[in-house]
Amino acid sequence: MNLFLLLVLGLVTYFIVQRSVASITKTPVWILWLVMMTPAFIWSAWIWIYGEQRQMPLVLLLGPFIICPILYWWLIHLGRKELTPEEPKTTDSPVAAPTLNGDAQKQPVRALTSEEEATLRNCFPWSVYYLQNLEYRPQAVICRGSLRSNPEVAYRTIKENIEAQFSDRFYVLFQEDFTGKPFFALVPNPQAHREAKRNSEPLTRPGIALTLLLVTLFTTTIIGAEIANLTQAAVKSNPGVLLQGLPYALSLMTILGIHELGHYLAAQRYKIRATLPYFIPVPFFLGTFGAFIQMRSPVPHRKALFDVAIAGPFAGFIATIPFLIWGLANSSVVTLSDKSGMLNFDSFNPRFSILMTLLSKLTLGSALAPNMAIDLHPVAVAGYLGVIVTALNLMPVGQLDGGHIIHAMLGQQAAIAIGQVARFLLLGWSLVQPGFLLWAILLFLMPATDEPALNDVTALDNGRDFWGLLAIALLVVIVLPMPAMLRGMLGI
Repeated sequence: MNLFLLLVLGLVTYFIVQRSVASITKTPVWILWLVMMTPAFIWSAWIWIYGEQRQMPLVLLLGPFIICPILYWWLIHLGRKELTPEEPKTTDSPVAAPTLNGDAQKQPVRALTSEEEATLRNCFPWSVYYLQNLEYRPQAVICRGSLRSNPEVAYRTIKENIEAQFSDRFYVLFQEDFTGKPFFALVPNPQAHREAKRNSEPLTRPGIALTLLLVTLFTTTIIGAEIANLTQAAVKSNPGVLLQGLPYALSLMTILGIHELGHYLAAQRYKIRATLPYFIPVPFFLGTFGAFIQMRSPVPHRKALFDVAIAGPFAGFIATIPFLIWGLANSSVVTLSDKSGMLNFDSFNPRFSILMTLLSKLTLGSALAPNMAIDLHPVAVAGYLGVIVTALNLMPVGQLDGGHIIHAMLGQQAAIAIGQVARFLLLGWSLVQPGFLLWAILLFLMPATDEPALNDVTALDNGRDFWGLLAIALLVVIVLPMPAMLRGMLGI
């Protein structure tokens, strides 16, 4: 089992490293992957040699986790790709060149002629945004000055002026630097003058989405049969018993599908080009690595960023609760043992989570005594995984939904700082609750930043701030354990 988890972690780690840093450094991906996998290799070797009963020395437990991320980032910067000769060097500045979703990434900017530069300066009315200087970056033109009006009014006015003069040649971004001072950035639009062609191109391929859905249904059905304790001999003698895996498969895929549909429908509301949900089938583990959609156009503003981000976890969580309650009601209780835990579906201990404790007690009542654990019904397993998916996505780190939510609420720089704190908090908590260790490792592998919205300055309204706080509260009640005093009051 440990070897299997190591394999899964290795594959996920390689995918994340390849997607996040391969394009910005010459350091080979396999070296970066090896560095980030070193803690897992050391810990696995210790368990293989000495077993799980012997306590690992603190230097081996924490040392690799501290040293390897530092070495990882040093290797990235050591191999940082130099700019090509035709690209201008960046100046000392508190911001980097902006990036965007989808087709807008990494398009080189062509320097403006003197006439074009004069035209651009005229697009900035002094009473709205007093333009002071222009900076040319490899992938953007940075326009710095002083904001003299409402951020939303300033963005709308200047965006309309630039589009009137330059048509669709640029995406117009409005961001804040590390000091909190707003600036504009012009990023080349790779689809300029090709709007009709772009709209005629197929964005999604329903055939591929349907095929992945059916394959994932098959793989999750197989895993569901295993969760239902069907043996290989029983399946060989009567393949029809595999249908007993359908409750798990259909429940889990419904939860994951509704989560992604929440993102998709919110993106459609703001006319953000997005693909249909694609499931990721695997013939082991949980039967799937989840589902995803891809956004192919920039997010217009922080309100849209917030709505698209929060729609997925909330939709998925609302879909999860009925499955979880029904599954728990049809589960049985077993005696609590040393093997009971948050990852043991045959002897599940819900006390690691406030939410899971309350729902388990609500459905099982007095049967769930202090010395009892739960043998989860397959539907309860799917509902529990839905809760885990919700919590993982709500982590306020980088490109996770929680990272987008915090970014939309507080701005990108604050979101980066909060994400770094969240990483170390989860790492510390994983030392108390080892079931969270894999999460902590994955969070450290993820980029600390996400892509900005076009208007990344205008703040959210009070209503969205409330829903954002509610999302954070939901994360807390999932991750934190039920306090001992309350467990005593509940008789659990």
